[in-house]
Amino acid sequence: MSELVEVKIPFSGSVENVEINEWLVAEGDVIAEGDSLADVSTDKVDTELEAEAAGRLVKIYVAAGTEIPVGTTVALLADPDADAEVIAKAVAEHVPSSPDA
Repeated sequence: MSELVEVKIPFSGSVENVEINEWLVAEGDVIAEGDSLADVSTDKVDTELEAEAAGRLVKIYVAAGTEIPVGTTVALLADPDADAEVIAKAVAEHVPSSPDA
């Protein structure tokens, strides 16, 4: 992974919004593909947001207790071995894509 990877709330059926109940990982944690990142709720079900890629969680955009539309970027991943200064600069310059993108 040579660049930042956005973690988004996936589209699922007719669900329009989800609430992040609790983050299960913290900024700086190294995660594997498939790891549970957060507990989320919809109007129909409680579930977990899973990582679609491995990496280091370098930024959480959405605080626990926040309701957001599906497709929203909630966090960023980076290569766990990448230079910390390079990643910090990339995170500072990153603009999350919108749910429509």
